[in-house]
This record gives sequence, structure tokens and C-alpha cells, in this order.
Amino acid sequence: MRTAPTILHLDMDAFYASAEQASKPSLRGKAVVVGGIGPRGVVATASYEARVFGVHSAMPIGQARRLAPNAAYLAPRFQLYRDVSEQVMGLLRELSPLVEPLSLDEAFVDLEAGEAAWDAASARLVGERLREEIRAVTGLTGSVGIAASKMLAKIASEEAKPDGLFLIVPGTERAMLGPMSVRTLPGVGPATGDHLRRAGITTVEEIAEAGEDELVRLLGKSHGASLYAMALAHDDRPVVAERDAKSVSVEDTYDVDIHDRVRVRTEVQRLAERCVRRLRGAERSGRTVVLKVRRYDFSTLTRSETLRGPTDDPAVVREAAARLLESVDTTGGVRLLGVGVTGLADYTQEDLFAQARAQAEAEAEAHAARGEGETEGVDGVGDEGRVAAEEVVEAADRRWVAGHDVRHEEFGHGWVQGSGLGRVTVRFETPYSEPGRVRTFRTDDPALVPAEPLPLVAEGDVRRVEAGEQGAGSGVV
Repeated sequence: MRTAPTILHLDMDAFYASAEQASKPSLRGKAVVVGGIGPRGVVATASYEARVFGVHSAMPIGQARRLAPNAAYLAPRFQLYRDVSEQVMGLLRELSPLVEPLSLDEAFVDLEAGEAAWDAASARLVGERLREEIRAVTGLTGSVGIAASKMLAKIASEEAKPDGLFLIVPGTERAMLGPMSVRTLPGVGPATGDHLRRAGITTVEEIAEAGEDELVRLLGKSHGASLYAMALAHDDRPVVAERDAKSVSVEDTYDVDIHDRVRVRTEVQRLAERCVRRLRGAERSGRTVVLKVRRYDFSTLTRSETLRGPTDDPAVVREAAARLLESVDTTGGVRLLGVGVTGLADYTQEDLFAQARAQAEAEAEAHAARGEGETEGVDGVGDEGRVAAEEVVEAADRRWVAGHDVRHEEFGHGWVQGSGLGRVTVRFETPYSEPGRVRTFRTDDPALVPAEPLPLVAEGDVRRVEAGEQGAGSGVV
């Protein structure tokens, strides 16, 4: 382990919720919960104002609503979060070539590798400047932990929350960790914590006192030895610039169980296409298609099919997912569906494209051969056509999602507060305005359309900040 505290860990504060508050002036200082807003949704992030009521990440949204009934419940806007994350990661990459993102809102930085810091004093200055730059560029706050190892830097950022900086001076690690709960250490979850508690071990110091042999006896060789090393503040893991993704997947949880087999097939096809869009966005291909089905009784089934070679062709992935679905009984209803691709590569197998095209051509020929002789349902619409039409109507109803951006021809940019019964309520405000007024429209009002999120900080303000930094930097010797 290095002797200087030159590993930095950044964790943005209540990232999704803070981004929503920055984007919506009327929600600043108020309880905000971001997550699945349906009855089966889960909290992704809660603002600090919502946490006062006991709301936290991974909590069922229904429980959150009971604890904080007056909070604002918003669906995530991942494009906004990705855009802000890229701004933050860009600031980190200016400090060092070794930046290890853990998620959109969290990353390690090796300050020594970028020659940005070499001791405690220089590291603290870098951390404080980083926090100022993040606030100036994004309007958000982040907590910074600095230490001589990744484990300690992450623990330090937790101590810094919210909106602070905590630096662990080398030589003081054991004294700081000693009185902390065993749950502070990475890898100690509720089950391991309870197991240690039953053995009379509740603090990090007690782990160190128990000794490696006792921990191996309690937890097994690998976990026990690792936990003992962490209790002694030993962590030699390097900051790794690239963390290679092992899979790409998407899934949806439904407010009401899906019983219609045709609807299930349609959802799987839609998920397969979304999965491929994400796969292509990462400039990857994959060899194994995975289908995930959670049924009405919460039982979860996973099926997979390995192709002859990697592909990023939506038709190939759709076909594989459809074949996998045929082996799953969905009679009782489905509450969750997911499609993923594993065995990632950065190239594709061309013959798979030919396979998909041949299949599509065969289906087209078969459809043409059937002609107009197919049995039609009521009003001349076939059964599958009726389902598709119903799904279009449902999609129209779902277009106005709480928290998402809209634009009105007369009133400008705003966001959806809620919708139902053929009406949608919109608050018209921007990140740069005062809290705006609320207006209600018909859901089919042609003057109201979905819109892209606005930057949290006006472009001119960012330019002024950058110009100021360049001017200040020119005087440094």
C-alpha cells in the first residue's frame, strides 16, 4: 500500500434526486424520490429531504409513499444523468489517466499517476478544487474521500457525505477504522454482519483481534482472509482505468401481471430491440442471448442460447429471445421480463446477419402467400392486430411520464407532474428560471410534445467558469 494519500474516491450526493432538484426549481429543498413510479417500482435514489422520513434506495415505492406521501415521485431520466456523469468524469480525467468509474455517479482516481498530488496537502487541495469545479459545471455536489488505498478512500467519502471532503492521513487508518461497525468494510452485508455478531464481533477492531484463523473458521478461507486484511487497513488493489462490461441487458417490471401470451411475446421483442440498441451504443456484440422471466409467484426463470458467433443484429437477438420464451410457461402471469446478451466481443459474425435476413425474407414470403384469407376479428382487425392497436393506445397513455420533459408551443419548456383520465399536468420551468406555473392539458393536445432534458447549468455560465479558471491558472508559477 502506498505511503501518501493519493487515491481519490468521488461519490455524487443523491445523484438522481439532486439532478432532478437542480432541473426543477420548484422541487429544490423538497423531498424527491426517483425510481419506478408504478405500484411495483423500487426507489433508485431519494433526496436528503426524503431520507429524513426513512426513504432509502432499493425500498419498494409503495412503502416509500407511505413514509413520505407528500414527496415528489419521478421516473428516472437516464439521458440527463449520463450527460451530467460525462461532465463529471471529464473533470476527473483532467486529473489523471487512471480513472475507474464504478457507476454514473462514482469513481476512483489515482492522483499520483496524473502527478496531480504527491502528499496529503496537495491531495486535499486537488479534492477541494474538484468539488468546486463539479458544482460550477453541473450545479450539483459531490463528496470526496482521499486515502492511500481504494477501500479507505471509499470509506472516507462516506464519512464526507454530504458535500464534504475527508482525508485519511497514512498511519491513522487502524485508529479510525477500529470503532466502526463491521458493516463499514466492503463485502460485509446483512448476512455476514449477523454471522459475525453472533460470534461476538461487531466492530472492525474486534475483527482484527479475532485473528485470521478465527475468521477463516467463521467465513471460509477466501472471505475470512480478505476481511482480516481489510480490518488491518491492507488493500493493494490498483485503480483500473477500464472496467470491461461482461454483459448488456434490459428488463421491465409491470404494474399488472401480463397474462396474454401475445403481449408477452411482444414485450420480449421490444426488450430485445432495446438490448441491441444498448449493445450497439457500447460498440460491442455478443454471443449468448439470455431471457429472464419473473412469474406471478415471484419465481424467476432464466434461459439462454449461445449463437455460432457474436452478433449485434436485432433480428438475430429477437429470434433467439422468442425461441427461449417458447420453453417458459407464462400461464399464471408475468411480472418481470428481461433480455440480455453476454459473451461480449468487439466484432460480429457476418453469417448471422445472413441468417437473420433469410429468416425475415421467409416470413415475408409466407405472409404474402397467406394474402387476405386470414380470419379477422371484430371490425376487420385480426386478433394480433387488435393487441397491437391496444398497445399503441397504452403507449400513448404512458407517454406523459411523471418528471419527464415536455415543450408547449405557447408556454415553452416544462415537466410532467402527473397524468390520467385523459389529462396531463405540466409545470413550466427550467433549471435557470424561478419556480413555474402549473397548467393542465388534454393528453392528445397537439401543442404539447415530449422534449429533451436541458443542461443543469446554462452554457454561458460554464464558459465563464472555464474562462475564469484559465485566467487564474495563467498566474501560477
